[in-house]
Amino acid sequence: MFEPRRIRHCRLCGSPVRYAVPPDDNRERAICTACGEIHYENPINVVGTVPFWGDQVLLCRRNIEPRRGLWTLPAGFLELGESTSEGALRETDEEAGARVELGALFTVLNVVAAGQVHFFYLARLQDTRFAPGPETIEARLFREHELPWDELAFRTVRETLQRYFADRARGAFGMHAADIR
Repeated sequence: MFEPRRIRHCRLCGSPVRYAVPPDDNRERAICTACGEIHYENPINVVGTVPFWGDQVLLCRRNIEPRRGLWTLPAGFLELGESTSEGALRETDEEAGARVELGALFTVLNVVAAGQVHFFYLARLQDTRFAPGPETIEARLFREHELPWDELAFRTVRETLQRYFADRARGAFGMHAADIR
């Protein structure tokens, strides 16, 4: 069962909160003991791309924790004020310095235990020049048989890559949704 991040103080006035079920609700929420503000705890959105060039995909070796030194697709947290597609493009630029043409939404993966939802878009690389940012040790292209499967940072990346290469072999890309438990 998912344990939410516990809020201790009101974000508006700083007073302590208590957890209770508000009227007309069905879940326990953090309620300020002074001003009555109700604080909701919702999943965090992670956005990224599956950048491809011919039969290769672009992976980034992480230069940050968690899982520093392992490989991932370019992805990160969605920021306020951006759409999932805008965030995916920003993360691809920040982590890989890659120029892409964004395609369709490819995977939506619910990581229930972490309170996250991961969105990956297909993205056709415009060229093979990469300029990784500070969060990335290196960015490089891999064919399916070259993928460092044992060195992938996250299960969502593994699931997305497995679906990508299965769809590529079939000659048709679909949209995939799954729960990661």
